[in-house]
Amino acid sequence: MRALSSLRWKIALTTTLVCCTVAAALGVLVHNVVARQVVGEVRKDVERDLDHALGHYEYGTSHGDVNVALDPPGLPRPLRELVARGRTGSMVGTQDGKPVMWAAGPADQKALAVWIPYANTRHRLRDLDTAILVSSVVAAGVVALAGVFLADRISRRLTTAAAVARRISAGDLDARVAFPADTGPGTRRYHDEVRDVAQALDSMAASLQERLEAEKRFTADVAHELRTPLTGSLAAASLLPEGRPKEMINDRLKALHLLTEDLLEVSRLDSGVERADLARVELGRAVERVVAGTRLPAEVRIVRDAVVFTDRRRLDRILANLLVNAHKHGRPPVEVTVEGPVVVIRDHGSGYPAELIEQGPKRFRTGDPGRGRGHGLGLTIAAGQAAVLEIELGFANAPDGGALTTLRLPVGRLPEPG
Repeated sequence: MRALSSLRWKIALTTTLVCCTVAAALGVLVHNVVARQVVGEVRKDVERDLDHALGHYEYGTSHGDVNVALDPPGLPRPLRELVARGRTGSMVGTQDGKPVMWAAGPADQKALAVWIPYANTRHRLRDLDTAILVSSVVAAGVVALAGVFLADRISRRLTTAAAVARRISAGDLDARVAFPADTGPGTRRYHDEVRDVAQALDSMAASLQERLEAEKRFTADVAHELRTPLTGSLAAASLLPEGRPKEMINDRLKALHLLTEDLLEVSRLDSGVERADLARVELGRAVERVVAGTRLPAEVRIVRDAVVFTDRRRLDRILANLLVNAHKHGRPPVEVTVEGPVVVIRDHGSGYPAELIEQGPKRFRTGDPGRGRGHGLGLTIAAGQAAVLEIELGFANAPDGGALTTLRLPVGRLPEPG
């Protein structure tokens, strides 16, 4: 959200900056054009008066009402030097402390100069600059408001798309952006990049949902199809004569049967129809019972016992899977600590893969194949059952080595009956 808010202000500020830059450039251009025109008119007037004054001086007649003088003390030095070289010219200066436009030309080795008031011209130019400045400020303000409005509209739509993307990444594959269509009677069609992003996101979510649904259906179908022939194979294997071949066949069939049951459990968890049967459970005793039931060596330490409301069968399944995983992929000793509603299971092996810690368990994903380590359906089932019980399941590695699995059971009351 903060990044999108930043984007909103970046767009608004960029729009305003571009508008101010364009307004400043146009203002300078207009000022230069108008100033050149206005000053040029005044310069023409004073040069015309100079021509008349030089003509009258040559014939010794009166100069009329023109301000004219020979070598006046207020004549600007650059203009005086120009006349000394036998040339005529004009420039802005002062006379008696007032701004005037000077024009001078050579007359008997002297400078014959005329001048006309320039104060009104300066006022006109100043008024022009004020008008340009006010217009630029108003234009920049209007464009800034329009930029904020458009940027806010874009930002809100991107915020919606980002929120939907987060929901999809969290597992809500039914989430869609679905901006309302800009088509219909009297509606102008245009290319909308934000809508393109939203449609691509919706299309991706739909495609991902279809693939996951297909994967779930395939898993359930395979498990159901394998169950019947496996049951028959186990029954047939029991009729074989005793010996090593029978033991090997039974071991393989039992392993395949367990895998099939795990696949069926995963498919039930994927369907979202599983419901917990909550009851009062003493957590410490439940953990001790599960450890004893697995017949796996583990040290149970109860720092502080707690009574929780949970589904005992599902909790047993979670704890058993985690203990089996610790013994299968870790190294002893395996320690189980109960402190209030929190259960921590730790082994002393090489720890969980980084991918598992970051993304959680995935079915049939393995760690480093070269080391023969990984995890399959056990952790996936544990995570699925924990979600049904609203247990927070965390995976981490201990600083001094070993995998850490933490279960935080919710503390509450049983729901009211009926």
